[in-house]
Amino acid sequence: MGLLDRLRTIETVAPQPSADVAASLAPVNTLDSINNFFRSGNTATREEAMSIPTVARARNIISSSIASLPIITRDKASGTIVNSPRVITDPDPRIPGAASWVWCCEDLLFYGFSYFQVTSIFADTFRVREMQRIAPTRVTINTNSDATEIESYSIDGHTPLPLSGVGSLVVFYGNDEGLLNRAGKTIRTGAELERAAAMYAREPLPTMVLKSTGAALPADRITKLLDAWGASRRNRSSAFLNADVDMVPVGFSPEQIGLNSAREVIATELARAIGIPAYFVDAPTGSSMTYSNSTTSRQTLLDFSLIPVMNQISARLSMSDFTPASQRVEFDLSAYLRGSALERAQIYEILNRIGALTTDEIRRMEEMVQ
Repeated sequence: MGLLDRLRTIETVAPQPSADVAASLAPVNTLDSINNFFRSGNTATREEAMSIPTVARARNIISSSIASLPIITRDKASGTIVNSPRVITDPDPRIPGAASWVWCCEDLLFYGFSYFQVTSIFADTFRVREMQRIAPTRVTINTNSDATEIESYSIDGHTPLPLSGVGSLVVFYGNDEGLLNRAGKTIRTGAELERAAAMYAREPLPTMVLKSTGAALPADRITKLLDAWGASRRNRSSAFLNADVDMVPVGFSPEQIGLNSAREVIATELARAIGIPAYFVDAPTGSSMTYSNSTTSRQTLLDFSLIPVMNQISARLSMSDFTPASQRVEFDLSAYLRGSALERAQIYEILNRIGALTTDEIRRMEEMVQ
C-alpha cells in the first residue's frame, strides 16, 4: 500500500434498516380476483350494489361494526398490551381512523382487495407511519408474462409505483374475489327489481298506450299529450279523454308479475352471498328469531360476518412493515362481547367466590371506582 493510499479517505456505507414490504407484491390468486383491475371482470358495480337496500344495510352493519372496534397491539411473549403506532388506529391523519377502516372493510367485501398508499415512513425503522386509502377501481396491476406474479401496481394507469417506501401500496387481501364478482348477476337482478319498483311508483298502473282514433298527430303534439297525461295521473286517479283518443293498457301490474315476492327472494339470496344472517338485514328467513338466539346475535354476527374480514386486517397490520416481529395486532372484542348487567354479575359472583377476582378488581372492571 503506497503513501497516497494511506492518506486517501476510505468511505464505508452503514447498513440501512429495512422493513419487509414484500407482502405488497404477491402471486395472482385467481383470475376472477384481478379481472376488475383490467376493467372487464366486474359483473356488477358498487353503485348497483348500494342501490339495493339489503346490500347497503349489510355493508353498513359489517363495515361500521368492525370500524368501531378498538385495534390493539400485544406482545407475543407476555400477551400484554403495548402502545400501537398511530397508523394502526389512524392511518390517514386527515380523517378519523374509523372512516379509513370502514372503507377498507367495504373494499374487502366488494372487491376482495383493499389498497392504501404509503405517504410517510419512520426514518429509523422504515415502517409505515401514515397512509391513505386508494379506491380499488383506480388500481391496475402489472403481471409477468404468465399472469401468475404481480410485478407492480399503478394508479389511474400512470407509471408503476415504487415497490417500497413512500408512494408504494399496502395491500389487504380478502377471502375471495369479492361480492361484485362472485354475486354480480344476483346484484344486477336486484338492481333491476329496484328500478322496476321505482318505475311502478312513478306509473302505478300497467304501462299504457294512448291511441289516436282520428287524424295522425305531429310529434310535438304527442309529446305534450303524454306529458299532460303523466302529470295528471300523478295528481289524480281519474282521467278524461276526448273521443279521438283511446287508452290501451299494456303489460302487467306489480302484483301480476310478483314484484314484491321477487324482491324478497333476491334479498335472501344476497344475504347468503354476503355471509350475513338474513334477519340482520330484515330479509325473509325460514326461522323466527326467539329470545334465546336474540341474546347471542352479536356472537353470530361476529362468527359468520365480522371475523373473516377482521382477520385479514389484523394479519396484514401484524406484518413487519407495521409492527415488530415480537408483536401482533388484533381487535379488542371485550366491549363488543360484554354481556348484560345480570350476566356479568353472575360471572363476577362465581369468580369472586373461587378467589379469581377481588371486589376492588370487579369495581375497576365495571368502572365503579371514583
